[in-house]
Amino acid sequence: MILMNAILVATDFGETSDGALVYGRNLARTFGARLYVLHVAEDVSATAGQDLFAGDIHELQADVVEAATTRLYSSLSDNDLTTLRAKPVVRVSSNPANAIVDYAKEVHVDIIVVGTHGRGPMSHLLMGSVAEHVVRHAPCPVLVVRPNEHEFVVPDPVGVHARI
Repeated sequence: MILMNAILVATDFGETSDGALVYGRNLARTFGARLYVLHVAEDVSATAGQDLFAGDIHELQADVVEAATTRLYSSLSDNDLTTLRAKPVVRVSSNPANAIVDYAKEVHVDIIVVGTHGRGPMSHLLMGSVAEHVVRHAPCPVLVVRPNEHEFVVPDPVGVHARI
């Protein structure tokens, strides 16, 4: 028997992350699990130039987190927040993959759902892969959603009732 009490969807707000959220919602609904949705915001201090003062960096970081939080909440439905008890979370890190793994350990999730961009081998070699790092280091199974691949999640039928 498979038990899932906590499902983590990691999102970068891209198209494959939208697909990952669909899978995460359906898994949470199927297993009666709580849905955690995590976005790792860029650590501005790690990428900011020397021209910014510390106060400017803190203000800029707060703006980045606020924008990410707003976007994260807008990606969730009322049903996500009530029925699935979705918990939107924004973390700041210069290493999104480590932040995802650390958060998964912190809240003891049963599965992580993450999208991947499916870049070519050269791009992967130069930039690495957040999804690959998560798969290698996660404390639980990871479902990786690729763009334009076979999907087994089908829309709920509208207005169809089971006959007894």
